[in-house]
Amino acid sequence: MEDSAAGCGSGNFNPYGGKTVEECEDMIRKSLRTPTVKFLKENLEKAGCGFGENFIKAIKCGNTIGGGYSRGKGIVVCSNHMNLQDDVNQVVIHELIHAYDDCRAANLDWTDCAHHACSEIRAGHLSGDCHYKREVLRGFMKLRGHEQECVRRRVMQSMAANPYCSEVASKEAMDAVWDVCYNDTKPFGRAP
Repeated sequence: MEDSAAGCGSGNFNPYGGKTVEECEDMIRKSLRTPTVKFLKENLEKAGCGFGENFIKAIKCGNTIGGGYSRGKGIVVCSNHMNLQDDVNQVVIHELIHAYDDCRAANLDWTDCAHHACSEIRAGHLSGDCHYKREVLRGFMKLRGHEQECVRRRVMQSMAANPYCSEVASKEAMDAVWDVCYNDTKPFGRAP
C-alpha cells in the first residue's frame, strides 16, 4: 500500500490459492450489496467523502495481506488471497472503516502510531474480523476474551508494516488509545 496507508491492510491472507482479478471484481460487486457495506458507504457519503465507481478494486498482490486502504486512492482487495465471498466482504468492511476514519478525522496521520493504532482497533472490533468462528478457523480456540485478544494481535500485525512505528511504539500507542478507540463505535450505534 501507499505511504499514507502504512500498514492499513487486512490480515486475511489466504494460503489456499485465490481468485482471478475478474472473479474478485464480481465478488466486490456482490459485497457492495450487503447491508453492512451499504451502511458504511452511506455513512462515508454523509461524512462528505465520495465513493466513486473505482473506489474499491481487485488487484493481484505480492505480499500476504488481504487488502488495504490508501488515502486518495481507495481500497484494494488482493484477489490472489481471496477464495470465499465472506473473505471479500470482510476485507471490504475492514477497509471501509479505515476510509470512514480517514474521512471523519481531518488531521488523521497514518504515520502517527496512535492514529494508526486507533483505526486498526476500530476496524478489528467493528468489522467482525475477530468473530469467534473466524478465530476458530485461524486456530485460536480461546473461549473467554478472544475478541479483544484477537483485535490486539491483529493491530500489532498491521502496525508491523508501518515503517514509522517500531514494535515497542506500536504496543505503547495501542495501549494508550485502547479504551477510547475500542469504545468508539461510529458510525454504528454499537459494535455490530
